[in-house]
Amino acid sequence: MSSKILSRRDLDFLLYEWLDAESLTARARFSEHSRQTFDAVLDLCEQLATEKFATHNKKSDQHEPHFDGERVSVIPEVADALKAFSEAGLVAAGMDHELGGMQLPCLIEKAGFAWFKGANVATSAYAMLSIGNANTIIKCGSQEQIERYALPILSGRFFGTMCLSEPQAGSSLSDIMTRAEPDSDGNYRVLGNKMWISGGEHDLSENIIHLVLAKVPGPDGKLIPGVKGISLFIVPKFLVNPDGSLGERNDVVLAGLNHKMGYRGTTNTLLNFGEGKHTPGGRAGAVAYLVGQLHLGLAAMFNMMNEARIAVGLGAVMLGYAGYLHSLDYARSRLQGRHPQNKDPSRPQLPIVQHTDVRRMLLAQKAYAEGGLALILYCSRLVDEEKTAESEQARREATLLLDLLTPVAKSWPSQCCLEGNSLAIQVHGGYGYTRDYDVEQMYRDNRLNLIHEGTQGIQALDLLGRKVVMHDSLALDLLSSRVDTTLTTAQQSVLKAHADSLHKRWQRLLEVTRLLHSTGDLNITLANATLYLEAFGHLIISWVWLEQALTALKARMPDDDFYAGKLQAAKWFFRYELPRVDAQLDLLASLDTTTLEMRDSWF
Repeated sequence: MSSKILSRRDLDFLLYEWLDAESLTARARFSEHSRQTFDAVLDLCEQLATEKFATHNKKSDQHEPHFDGERVSVIPEVADALKAFSEAGLVAAGMDHELGGMQLPCLIEKAGFAWFKGANVATSAYAMLSIGNANTIIKCGSQEQIERYALPILSGRFFGTMCLSEPQAGSSLSDIMTRAEPDSDGNYRVLGNKMWISGGEHDLSENIIHLVLAKVPGPDGKLIPGVKGISLFIVPKFLVNPDGSLGERNDVVLAGLNHKMGYRGTTNTLLNFGEGKHTPGGRAGAVAYLVGQLHLGLAAMFNMMNEARIAVGLGAVMLGYAGYLHSLDYARSRLQGRHPQNKDPSRPQLPIVQHTDVRRMLLAQKAYAEGGLALILYCSRLVDEEKTAESEQARREATLLLDLLTPVAKSWPSQCCLEGNSLAIQVHGGYGYTRDYDVEQMYRDNRLNLIHEGTQGIQALDLLGRKVVMHDSLALDLLSSRVDTTLTTAQQSVLKAHADSLHKRWQRLLEVTRLLHSTGDLNITLANATLYLEAFGHLIISWVWLEQALTALKARMPDDDFYAGKLQAAKWFFRYELPRVDAQLDLLASLDTTTLEMRDSWF
């Protein structure tokens, strides 16, 4: 086994045989690239992830960032890895040439970043947040803001964060209370607290650029209720002079570190803005710069939030993928027991991979990990279509599909690849629960992804409450058309049984969706939204597996184990996983209100 992070053969299959990454080089934006340049980037990512990120994964978990009351210290290997990442140009990999970037397709950029997520999800989080921060400033900020804040992030000098949640508000962003008071120079002073801010304080970079949601008071001095009053601000840790040098320390300080069960190498912080410990310009208040238009901050921040949601899905996939490869390697080398029909104790013990139940657990992990990675890469391909497709209609369709699939791309891997990590521990037996093996850390790290960037419940409300009916269900209709195209092809092959099975359940999903939105009572419609999300996700992954199976069937050579493994994993998903949606759709169709009717006093 060449790597226990990711199968390069599988990655090549998804990129070149299924998603036809090479065809992107025909487009003007990517015309300087080729299969050779794509492979060179992937080779570099694999090498850096293996040599610089994976090597301190356990150490950063065991030696968490430390706050001594003045500064946060992180083990030096984290800085070394991130320096190598930025010096390789990978922070700016997808950016325009004019910004110092490689202009890589998003598909290749995310495929490369998968290596870092699988090698060390905690260290890679600093890079992920910084890239998303820079992307948001480039898309929504002024030219001056791009030059002063985004370009130093792309060069690796500065890192970035996203500051949304607050102690009293959590995910309910309409209830944030951080204020942005207009200043005499036309900028603002931010005052408030932000909670759960990953990468909010560290010693890894010259500066930290915070993107902060805050409310500008109305004429009466009161905050505008709801999300309509929210604006987006750049709040740097150190002010940045026009020549790019660092100026005064801004009035943003660390109140404390949160200690989570996973991602322990990523600082997670409570930040105080404007408490007066530092006085830029001679007075308290964190100097802040408006990004985009006043009161449209949440729409601007959604650029980073949606990017982060897909990144969280990628992280969940890669933890599941690495867990699968670790447990597969263990199962091939661990000798234990004999076949039920041949228990002669004088005979040698078998590698546990030969036991049926172990194969079941490995097959489940393979289906979850390879199916989840395929979904994330499909979404990445949609980003490229959104930006570079030849027709406006094609670009618009890509945007609709990406909007619809984003909650699934975040939530399905977070749930199912976590289950994959649980199975990886089980394959290891008692050893799986010890720190001597990596799979227990992978499980702890992955458990956070169910909450990162919006809980399963929030993703479910977004999908059922908004995405499937947006634009008169245009996005869902478009997705259905693509599913139907796959089904038509598959029904003319040896995969007909799979296609018929998916067709029946997909049509049922569409019926249930219409039924749920015909109740006239939004509480009833959304009462079991999380169940809808799970069923929807399983159907999407079934479609993705059918696509992979068709590709494998077309390319398969006699006795080729790789393609045979693809077809067997697809068979497993259709036989063992897809039927689970039947009970879920039945319950949804019954418009059950058991949870809705439950009262606090009954618990």
